[in-house]
Amino acid sequence: MSQQKVYYFDNNATTRVAPEVVDAMVPFLREFWGNPSSAYQFGAQVHGHVEGAREKVAALVNADPKEISFTSCGTESNNTAIHSALVTTGKRHVITTRVEHSANINFGEFLERRGHEVTYLPVESDGSLDLHLLERSIRPDTAIVSVMYANNETGVVFPIEEVAAICRSQGVLSHTDAVQVPGKLPIDVRRLGVDFLSLSAHKLHASKGVGALYTKRRTKFSPYVFGGHQERGRRGGTESVANIVGFGRAAELAMASLEDENTRVRALRDRLESWILANIPNTVRNGAKEPRLPNTANIAFDFVEAEATLMLLDQLGICASSGSACTTGSLDPSHVLSAMGVPAMRARGSVRFSLGIYNTTEDVEYVIEHLPRIIQKLRDISPLNPAHPDNDKYDVEAARRKHEADLAAATGEAVSA
Repeated sequence: MSQQKVYYFDNNATTRVAPEVVDAMVPFLREFWGNPSSAYQFGAQVHGHVEGAREKVAALVNADPKEISFTSCGTESNNTAIHSALVTTGKRHVITTRVEHSANINFGEFLERRGHEVTYLPVESDGSLDLHLLERSIRPDTAIVSVMYANNETGVVFPIEEVAAICRSQGVLSHTDAVQVPGKLPIDVRRLGVDFLSLSAHKLHASKGVGALYTKRRTKFSPYVFGGHQERGRRGGTESVANIVGFGRAAELAMASLEDENTRVRALRDRLESWILANIPNTVRNGAKEPRLPNTANIAFDFVEAEATLMLLDQLGICASSGSACTTGSLDPSHVLSAMGVPAMRARGSVRFSLGIYNTTEDVEYVIEHLPRIIQKLRDISPLNPAHPDNDKYDVEAARRKHEADLAAATGEAVSA
């Protein structure tokens, strides 16, 4: 039985592992499986390859290899940076934004339950950040400011260099979640000036289960994971050698693919987005057009539910998403779009298409061929569509309120009149 071709447009959730990365990893699963912390030659040889990967990941962000620590994922890297700042400074206040990945939002809520204070900065309707508000929000007890480099749902890029400069002027540590950026935009930690920066290998065509944290030299540091003395005492636990080596190879490939992402992939994204906005009525882009990641398009389709759209796309082998994979299954609208002031019904109809280096013109044309029919089919049966043939038989606003109430009841939340 032949397998249906996959048209993959969810690269912000995860990426295909590059064949070159697989080839780099295999020897460390079959032959060089020793513990890199061992004193004998078999282990020391493996240790050398871990350090080689560290050099490659450091080069990806223009850091010194000693400033790179390997973790299990971007979430751990984010949590570690914030935890370290709180421990080393003894301060109790954290500043982040309302559009961060759930790795930051949920950790912030955890910290609040432990007696810390967290300020979640709002964003403008295009997803951008008010730097003056950020500056005014810094307090004497602020330990760290954590602002993502680029939003995973909209692709909106934040002015991290300016954020870090504001923090330095106030004597506050700065961190950026840069998980979505490698291979799409160049990263230079020297220019950015941040104290911490998070990466995740599976977002740049390496395997899941490994991430990295950049910690600026001479920045005080406290581990989040305690154990042995691995990673120069910054992160306990035996290193996942095969994953780390793959991460190093992926870092090399990411640097080499920057031009492709910013020319060919950007052109494919623009072709898809502009065609949808021009040819499917009642659609709108969520978030600023620029500055934005070259691969990301988040589009609202009015009068339909994104989950239904995604289900019908999936039947045709098209993979897209309604937002972060870490919140899939939630009936709540995207917290990112809500923070931007997108109405709940429009947010629930929003679909993210995130392209990558393996996407082709054929992939984009396939979506263009099938998407209009899917949206029209769903709108034809939607009671929220003003053009619905039975629209004169009921109150559309009442239907919308009932729809909201049904969703809220499913999540056990109260609904305002």
